[in-house]
Amino acid sequence: MTLPNLEKSSTALPPIAQVPALWTFMGLVGGLLGGLAVAFLAPGALPVVQTWVQPVGDMWLRALQATIVPLVVALLFTGVTQTIAMASAGAMARRSLGMFLGFLTFSAGVAIVFTPILLSLLPIPTEAGAALRNTLGATEPGPVPGVAEFLRAIVPTNVIDAAANDRLLPLILFVSAFALAVGRLAGPQREVMTTFFAALASAMLVVIGWVLALAPIGVFALSMAVAATSGTAAIGALAHYVMIVVLTGTIVLLAGYAFAVAIARQPLGRFARAMLPAQAIALSTQSSLASLPAMLGACRNLGVRETTSEFVMPLAVALFRATSPAMNLAVAIYVAHLYGVELSPMVLASAWLVAILVSLSSVSLPGSISFVVSVGPIAIAMNAPVAPLALLVAVEVLPDLMRTLGNVTMDVAVTAAVDRKAPRAD
Repeated sequence: MTLPNLEKSSTALPPIAQVPALWTFMGLVGGLLGGLAVAFLAPGALPVVQTWVQPVGDMWLRALQATIVPLVVALLFTGVTQTIAMASAGAMARRSLGMFLGFLTFSAGVAIVFTPILLSLLPIPTEAGAALRNTLGATEPGPVPGVAEFLRAIVPTNVIDAAANDRLLPLILFVSAFALAVGRLAGPQREVMTTFFAALASAMLVVIGWVLALAPIGVFALSMAVAATSGTAAIGALAHYVMIVVLTGTIVLLAGYAFAVAIARQPLGRFARAMLPAQAIALSTQSSLASLPAMLGACRNLGVRETTSEFVMPLAVALFRATSPAMNLAVAIYVAHLYGVELSPMVLASAWLVAILVSLSSVSLPGSISFVVSVGPIAIAMNAPVAPLALLVAVEVLPDLMRTLGNVTMDVAVTAAVDRKAPRAD
């Protein structure tokens, strides 16, 4: 059995212009402090901030929004084709992919069920929510479609029109079906199409890299305008958001332990002890790939065969993001609640499906790019605005700790489960 190659199994990333997440976070802190100084020490300067500073943030936000649709299309196509290629690698690969998709489905369901409960128990502070809406631009929620209208909208009569009008669910379903169809073409034709979309993805990654390289400036301008208008309420809103998203991710993390016990048949104490070194590296590096050697060590301590761990673990690191559907959906649901968007069962169902599909397109991407690519389509599918994402990406460094912790834990759990179900030689 051939070991999956991480470079081939993930989107080939070009050199991307980036700044460390810490600089974006510092831009947020600087903007909030500057805005508070205006609010409390020089309120007469507020018109200057609104005239000269806020438009800079708005321009950066528009540039960020412009990249979402083409980048999602290109990455989703490559993600689907890569998944198909992995499925052809043998029975163990298909078993692994089946478990990946099963848990991603569960992960998305966690947010659908628990995030609204968390928001009802810990509601968004009224003053803080109003401040963010007023500064970032309040939008009137669109009408909630009925069942018949929703079902008709799934199949677009014009896919270009669907892309132009940000109707991402039909667009994503069309691209997924198109990628499946390309997989059935003859070799040369298939290679032409996959090369084209890989090149499109690489070019769009360069563009969004340029945009995100300006994140400290854009976030500084947006957060300064928010804080100058709302005062300390903006800080409370961001802290509340981080708490809700991290709590949602914690549920997925705990589900990873339950999966290890129920499916992989690992004793809870043994699994928890084996995970500690890998989890420590995950928290310090915020990288599943950097945690790979420690995860392989955890598999050895759990008695997983090396033939299984050396095949499944790189596959999991390349394709599997256990916490992504839950935490990305939690972000979108939070924004929808912030703007009073009605989340009907049909809207939640479409967001659930989009969250699962786009999780395949965000593999092996830097955290800030993955955040925009994954959360933006879900928010659009919910008819929720994407403007708050420009601020929320600045505090993603905090929820990202939980994302990496949950992903690493689940990678080991699913590898142990695959090993348990694999046939053993006599």
